[in-house]
Amino acid sequence: MTSLTTTTDPTGDGQLVVNEVAGVPGGIGAEARAARADALDAWLRGIFPARAGIALVAVGGLGRRQCAPYGDLDLVLLHAGVPGIDELAASLWYPIWDAGLRLDHSVRTVPEALSVAQDDVKVALGLLDARHVAGDPALADQLVRTAADHWRRTAVRQLPGLRQITAARWETHGELAFLLEGDLKEAAGGLRDVGILRAIATAGVTDALRPAVHAAHRRLLDTRDALHQQVGRRVDRLVAQERDGVAALLGLRAADAGGVIGDGDALLRRVAGDARTVSHALDDAWRAADRLRAGRHRTAGGRPLRRPVARDVVEQDGELVLARAAIGARPDPSLSLRVAAAAATTRLPIARATCEWLAAYCPPLPAPWPPAARAALITLLGAGPGLVPAWETCDRYGLIDGWLPEWTRLRSLPQHNPVHRFTLDRHLVQAAYEASRHTRDVDRPDLLLLGAFLHDIGKGLPGDHSTVGAPLAEAVATRIGLPDDEAALIGRLVRLHLLLPDVATRRDLSDPKTVAGVAERVGDTTTLDLLHGLVRADAAATGPAAWSDWKGRLIAELVARVRTALDTGVVPAPPAPDAALVAGPLPVVHLGEDRVSVAAADRRGLLATVAGCLALHRLEVISADAATVDGRALVQCRVQPRYGLAPDPIALRADLRRAVGGDVSVTQRLRGRALAARGQGAAPRVVWHREAATDAVLLELRAADAAGLLYRVACALDEAGAQVRAARISTLGGDVVDAFYLVGGWPSDADRARIEAAVLAAV
Repeated sequence: MTSLTTTTDPTGDGQLVVNEVAGVPGGIGAEARAARADALDAWLRGIFPARAGIALVAVGGLGRRQCAPYGDLDLVLLHAGVPGIDELAASLWYPIWDAGLRLDHSVRTVPEALSVAQDDVKVALGLLDARHVAGDPALADQLVRTAADHWRRTAVRQLPGLRQITAARWETHGELAFLLEGDLKEAAGGLRDVGILRAIATAGVTDALRPAVHAAHRRLLDTRDALHQQVGRRVDRLVAQERDGVAALLGLRAADAGGVIGDGDALLRRVAGDARTVSHALDDAWRAADRLRAGRHRTAGGRPLRRPVARDVVEQDGELVLARAAIGARPDPSLSLRVAAAAATTRLPIARATCEWLAAYCPPLPAPWPPAARAALITLLGAGPGLVPAWETCDRYGLIDGWLPEWTRLRSLPQHNPVHRFTLDRHLVQAAYEASRHTRDVDRPDLLLLGAFLHDIGKGLPGDHSTVGAPLAEAVATRIGLPDDEAALIGRLVRLHLLLPDVATRRDLSDPKTVAGVAERVGDTTTLDLLHGLVRADAAATGPAAWSDWKGRLIAELVARVRTALDTGVVPAPPAPDAALVAGPLPVVHLGEDRVSVAAADRRGLLATVAGCLALHRLEVISADAATVDGRALVQCRVQPRYGLAPDPIALRADLRRAVGGDVSVTQRLRGRALAARGQGAAPRVVWHREAATDAVLLELRAADAAGLLYRVACALDEAGAQVRAARISTLGGDVVDAFYLVGGWPSDADRARIEAAVLAAV
């Protein structure tokens, strides 16, 4: 009997998982997977009970002979109605469990297995991988042959249900090609989808398993093998911290990607390419199944029914193909773009043969582009939901590289920022899609679409991507035929695309110098509106963490004030304090949906006290303003719940009133909580901005986020003798950029050094 070696799961839950079969190295690749299957087969035969009328059948990875280093076993014990089958099954399962193997098992007769497969499409697919391991080979062969025959006869009827299940899985796990930490098995384009392609091919619907799919499948399996070996347990999600190690095990180096990116990023780009190959093949297969189920639409003469949808483009059998005149004539360089635009606007797929013909025969675009090509690109970018699938299809056949040579560098490039959910290429296309929602808000919707599509073109190159990307975007705009002034505007949009969110979240919007500075850089209301639309599109394309209602309100407020300055030449005056805060007995505490306002007798440290009290009640301060009016100290804060749950307003109001009144017990609670909640990560940093405010100097703190941070820093500034008139809190993933407006010029280097030391010590 072949012995089996196991190792304890490093997660510490006591579970044992397969490490390697004795005499067979873990290894990566098809030979290693087959060797693991051989060793498991031999071991299972050794423990299989010698009894007539039973057979052991493997499905899943063992059935396909594609065993991962830390995979599980999927086994079916077939029987021909023999007595005592439950005891026989137990005599087989228990040794497997005792060996520490993960096991998914069932005990069935052949009719029972086929009956379950008829009712459950997942079981039907699983039986397509069935393979005899031990026992009666005729019994196993009966199941394998009958299950395959049944699938071929019923597949067309069962595929719609399978497609719904697949779509639900994609909705949960996303698209592997565009995710920074995708599931190699369950995400769209992953290993599970290859199984569906295999099932569609078995049914004879279409030749789904083309050589490119086989190669992509093999590389995805290799990647999962390396991931298991790297982590030391069964895992399918390729998380960021494991990428470099997996790449090393696969022998993949950054030089494979032109030396521009790291080893882990090179791996991610390879996975993305393989996932795209699988996804595109599955899309083709689904369409072939739809056509087979619906039947071909024919004219009375027996020819395929064709419907014109655009110049040189017709619909046939639910796909877009070229008109006969377009094939016979000399191809127009804009033809591929026009076909893509038609696909996006009609939301119909482009036929595979049409994509192959365009890739082979469509001539390159001249520089500058002809007007028809430029118009088609804008139509494509503004098509809304049809943009992404049309763009992806064209990218799979190399058409995009012909339009935009820069795309090769951008394709599948990871973005190392926790707020981003997509790779760079998908982010740019998604930004154009999101920008199409705002085209009615601007005077030049075409420039908004193009600016959104090009806004991050500088990423992946040394330097600030906004600065580096501006001339690149301007060059693209010139190449596609925009006039010089419009190309320059595209460059300005790329250069300034972070201006509005950065200023809105990090600067005092009531300060005239803030508004005047933005107005000077923007220059006119047309550019301002384009930037506003671009900001919203960029955030929506980035992910949920990149946007919030308060951020939207801050940006809208900044845009409104800058518009007034551009229209009138006069910077709006700061808003007057809330009248309720400057009258009546003290203290005054007002709680709104996202605002907390406090008025108290003028004294030092009020901002720190209010900030600490809010932290005590798990409220994050987004912005804070402090002022003194007629001997009253006013503090107004915009807040949001730190963990999504609003605090008890009665308790919060009571603590605020006691705290601003000098209650020592509340202060002690604040200090105890704040000192216990310090952030982790890289060393904090202080940056001074001397010319950013009208009557203050700006101290910017960049540090790890932590509860009570504003309280600690405000206390430190107060103890160092600095008066804070405003604070702006900007959270970027696990870090913050907090801006403090310190009243006065603070010209002395020694004084600034003392303040800086106090702030860093508080962090």
